[in-house]
Amino acid sequence: MKNLSALYNAKDWVFDLDNTLYPAECDLFPQIQVKMNEYVANFLNLPKDEARAIQKHYYVEYGTTLNGLMKHHEIDPHDYLHHVHDIDYSTIEPNMPLRAALEKLPARKIVFTNGSKRHAENAIAAMGLEGIFHDIIDIAGTNFTPKPHKEAFDTLLNLHDIDAAQSVMVEDLSKNLVTAKQLGFATILVWSDKIWHDEPKGHAPAGEKDAQQEHIDFNTNNLTQFIETVIEAAN
Repeated sequence: MKNLSALYNAKDWVFDLDNTLYPAECDLFPQIQVKMNEYVANFLNLPKDEARAIQKHYYVEYGTTLNGLMKHHEIDPHDYLHHVHDIDYSTIEPNMPLRAALEKLPARKIVFTNGSKRHAENAIAAMGLEGIFHDIIDIAGTNFTPKPHKEAFDTLLNLHDIDAAQSVMVEDLSKNLVTAKQLGFATILVWSDKIWHDEPKGHAPAGEKDAQQEHIDFNTNNLTQFIETVIEAAN
């Protein structure tokens, strides 16, 4: 799918949540980072600066902080997810133009996130996007195997009988699109000038560098506008 009209005819559109469906400018993820650091500090009885270093290391090494904690400290993942997503969603504004654009896409629409289903539901509600998505596949739904691991994608594909060659993956993390592209998805990178993480490997804060890589078919810093362009190209 190398043209916009082909994207319109895709059978499935799969969306990441954080900094993708809602923009990084909402500053929601920094709240989650504070909660992650707090959880690690309390669980391991460490000063916050040491806990932060461990949290960052686990994120880089294992794809998520949660997976590092599960591997090395046998935490309850559900307790962790409940704590880190106990945040203020009022920073997200309703996005009715995005809702209207998504409703015009004939494809089935699925959220695929390394966060929790509760977090996704809260963010979706804050955006005013309830009833749009066929399903939410969260980290628990993949047996706590995060993107970009192929096993997580296999769960998504098998659960909903998705043909990747006829589907679209939308992500803010370039590294997650590598696996998607290998499986046959058309890939869209949502980028922002806002750097949301101390360790932005795989992220595209300015968009230009990652957008030129072979595993990215399209890139945008305005998801609503991009989907509207796809719809216009097909009509």
